[in-house]
Amino acid sequence: MLSTIDFNRVLFLTLNKRIKTQKVSLLLGARRVGKTIVLQQIANKYKENCLLLNGEDQDVRELLLRRSVANYKKIIGEKQLLIIDEAHHIPEIGKIAKLMIDEIKPLHIILSGSSTFNLQQGAGEPLVGRSYEYTLYPIAQCELKEQENLLQTKANLSDRLIYGSYPEVLRLTTNKEKEEYLKLLVNQYLLKDILEFENVKQSDKLKKLLQLLAFQVGSESSSEDMGKRLGISKNTVDRYLDLLTKVFVIFRLNGFGNNLSKEMTKKPKWYFFDNGVRNAIINDFKPIEVRQDVGFLWENYLINERIKANAYQQKNKEYFFWRTYDQQEIDFIEVENKIISAFEFKYSDTKVKIPGAFAKAYPKAAFTIYTKENYLDWVDG
Repeated sequence: MLSTIDFNRVLFLTLNKRIKTQKVSLLLGARRVGKTIVLQQIANKYKENCLLLNGEDQDVRELLLRRSVANYKKIIGEKQLLIIDEAHHIPEIGKIAKLMIDEIKPLHIILSGSSTFNLQQGAGEPLVGRSYEYTLYPIAQCELKEQENLLQTKANLSDRLIYGSYPEVLRLTTNKEKEEYLKLLVNQYLLKDILEFENVKQSDKLKKLLQLLAFQVGSESSSEDMGKRLGISKNTVDRYLDLLTKVFVIFRLNGFGNNLSKEMTKKPKWYFFDNGVRNAIINDFKPIEVRQDVGFLWENYLINERIKANAYQQKNKEYFFWRTYDQQEIDFIEVENKIISAFEFKYSDTKVKIPGAFAKAYPKAAFTIYTKENYLDWVDG
């Protein structure tokens, strides 16, 4: 239970290091992961030298749409830090930020948004060479080390597998409160940008696709097969998957291969950015001890925590899974500078050998098994 904790987010420190640069920082992440709180903490740190605006405010939008250096100098005044929360609501925010950063010095701008298709499309091309990009995830295990000791972390593990790591979930004290919050999060927040900005007419199909993905976590999925099951076209499925990725609900892993005839690389696997969101979509919050999907929850959790830790340490890694047509497989592959590392995830301490085909094809690759007994070193960052 962490009901009184204000979490120390890694990205607060990262953003703070770049404040003195003549650049734009793009802060992305799903709704309710804590972007606004991070921005408020930065604004409080710099106080009189910072202007904090809300892109959802109609007056702010109208003020910024008058694109002239004189207008922006009047708005910013002597301040050297401009923060615009929910910046994806402002049309052509990229061109606005470019003009400011090119003409007003010294100045650093932070723009936040809850979807890549709005903030990146609005800010992307005009800010090439002028911006940094960061993603804020639900609370990472590496951000909990100051709030929990080792015994508490181990005691809370099963809770994280069921309810995930959204900040508010970690503050709530009862399972009923957590379940109600997660259902509200899915139904009213996470899909909001898709329904609001992307004109998705078949919202029921979108939600059924999410349910289908939730039941298939860690399994290879074909857009064509899912389309047939849902009664929609493959192109529509692909569009929905792309949108769900861009609002940080799901992400994909592609199959790893080196053109060996036995390797399967065509069908991806889909995972959820948070276990609690996945379980809310299928309305299944049963305890670990009676679940049939513990292996999938463990895999989804570990992959998420590893991606968070690597991202916050600004490690540039590529991620895959590996499988052959004769059913040899490895859960997770990391590639960095052509160095291959392979990982297998087992909730209980089960002995697993490296698949023979993989060992033969990639003899220099490291192979490690992670269980609930040894996973912390891998995800703590």
